[in-house]
Amino acid sequence: MNYEAEDKSQMQSHYTLGMPPNPDIPYMPIEFQFFRFRFHFRALDPVHFPYGKSANVVRGAFGNVLHEAVPASVYGRLFEPGAQLAASPSGLADWPRPFVLRAAHLDGITIPPDGPFYLDAHVFDLREPALQHFRSALILIADKGLGPGRGRAELERIDQLSLEDQSRALGDLPSSPSTILLDPEQAAPGTVRVRFQTPTELKSGGEIAAKPDFATLFGRLRDRISTLRALYGPGPLPVDFQGLGERAKAIRLVRSELTWQRVQRRSGRTGQVHSIGGFTGDAEYSGDLCEFLPWLRAARWVGVGRQTVWGKGDVRVIDPIEPTGDLV
Repeated sequence: MNYEAEDKSQMQSHYTLGMPPNPDIPYMPIEFQFFRFRFHFRALDPVHFPYGKSANVVRGAFGNVLHEAVPASVYGRLFEPGAQLAASPSGLADWPRPFVLRAAHLDGITIPPDGPFYLDAHVFDLREPALQHFRSALILIADKGLGPGRGRAELERIDQLSLEDQSRALGDLPSSPSTILLDPEQAAPGTVRVRFQTPTELKSGGEIAAKPDFATLFGRLRDRISTLRALYGPGPLPVDFQGLGERAKAIRLVRSELTWQRVQRRSGRTGQVHSIGGFTGDAEYSGDLCEFLPWLRAARWVGVGRQTVWGKGDVRVIDPIEPTGDLV
């Protein structure tokens, strides 16, 4: 056994917890697990996905047909989770939904008849099997039609993807979930660039933040991952939330090049118009990022901010860079 590596890993874990290393306590990695599914379709009619609304098109259709496809209890857990299902952490009135959709690659595209396309879903519920419910709902969605023209399609197959994009065709049951490690990285760069791939809205003090300062970005991400794990996984994360939040304040936003995307959706049920926009672009952060980088990388899979279920808040860490000077 490599005791030196084990000791370093143990020190990392205790560093995250804000505690001194204790050689009598075995190392327990800080993990977050989820399923990554890809649903492959073939269009029967032209299928159009409006720009900026591809995931919302699927999400709206998903909610509409789920009542038909699954029992009421399953619908509630997947689409309208709330405090009535169980005790909710942190005083939340409503639970976050146990999945996010990824369909931004379809924005503004019309799929011709016989053309292939796919949708991704990241599913966080480890306690109740969800794959069969997604399959049933998406078969019904494809049959009823997608997009403004209600173009029909057929579901051809489902793959489970790894974090490295390796795929495996699925039958009735998925294989083991993907695992994200949230332990600190030993050799983190002093500056990283974060790309807000899809529109992102972060709240701070009850208001929408104009810029993604690091403490706000990390705070929303930390709370989201912890809540998802507590509600749908093995339980709360064993981390020092207050200490992490205090140390996050020392990380500086040194540069940002962001554009606000103004996109709206109209509810088919109520007729109300809702914003599904947010900022996209790049931001650079400087400081001691060792314990924060794994969380930033996790944002790609879980999303961060408002309306993540619609595909918002897809955040990517770009390769480490050299500082380019302040421009915020």
